[in-house]
Amino acid sequence: MINNLMNTTGKQSGHGKYDRRDFLKTLGVAWLGMTCGSGLLTACGPKPQGAETFIAKASDYSIDIGTLIRAGFRELKVDEAEIKGKRILLKPNLIEPPKGAIHVVTHPGVVRAAAEAFLNLGAAQVIVAEGPGHCRDTYMILEESGYYDIFSDRRITFVDLNYDEWWTVPNAGRATKMKSFVLPITLKQVDWIVSMPKLKTHHWTGVTLSMKNLFGTLPGMFYGWPKNVLHMAGINEAIIDINYTLRPHFAIVDGIVGMEGDGPIMGTPKKAGVVVMGRNLPAVDATCTRLMGIDPNKIKYLSAANNKLGPIKESFILQRGEELKIVKTDFQLLEHIHAYRGLRLT
Repeated sequence: MINNLMNTTGKQSGHGKYDRRDFLKTLGVAWLGMTCGSGLLTACGPKPQGAETFIAKASDYSIDIGTLIRAGFRELKVDEAEIKGKRILLKPNLIEPPKGAIHVVTHPGVVRAAAEAFLNLGAAQVIVAEGPGHCRDTYMILEESGYYDIFSDRRITFVDLNYDEWWTVPNAGRATKMKSFVLPITLKQVDWIVSMPKLKTHHWTGVTLSMKNLFGTLPGMFYGWPKNVLHMAGINEAIIDINYTLRPHFAIVDGIVGMEGDGPIMGTPKKAGVVVMGRNLPAVDATCTRLMGIDPNKIKYLSAANNKLGPIKESFILQRGEELKIVKTDFQLLEHIHAYRGLRLT
């Protein structure tokens, strides 16, 4: 199961046995216990030994994306021996209905290609799971985003994480004052968590990539819409805590058409023509930010993750596939948005 979460103790329940008011009380309790310091930049964790990322060129969504993903698996040594019999959770970015705009959500073609690639390696089951932060009608998002065709294969199912049953687990990151997280029970029942974000700017955090995408694993029934409890706790700090606690296994970033400007919803399409993959999420996100013309050291949660959750320094990331300098394309950073100031990679 996912790392050591199965061994944690917590209050497990169906709906109604532990309400949101009780949960919110736990957020007000001062952080006590073992620490490695205080604040966002001192979260505990092992120092990384380096990481690998893979970049594939992808001109549009009509190409054979599955071939690209399988090539990435080979380069990153993801094979049948590792995947056979495993239950794989794919977490796309389905923030709200795109209304025909392919730059808003993770494209269903990328998700289906990833699901089939894992099944071809012998995965026992693939679960597509999301807890959208803006729209409460997740199935409307699936319909308007073209996701229903994915589930014609009975080995691929969907779970709405906003309304799943749940269990509690201690906050392993301790960058916020939250003592624990309420997590969907589905996360306890899978072997791999794969973050599948869209390559986008974000008007509060600078960028939203594989680490930020995990906000959508936390249920809206406890954390609100748009996960406002996490916002109040500190967005950058919450990103660190969620990633420390979940310890996701892999990332596949849809950068074929991304979003620039006023992301993550109101921005404009940006054709970047890439799919980016890797086992270490900070390394993947640092590679993506450089690809976007953004300095990862200026992104607060990436700076905090460096040498704790993973490397963001370019010399510690072995780049496979396409060369970064070949696919790099500057994303628009609007001057009036405070979070974008000073981010440009020089």
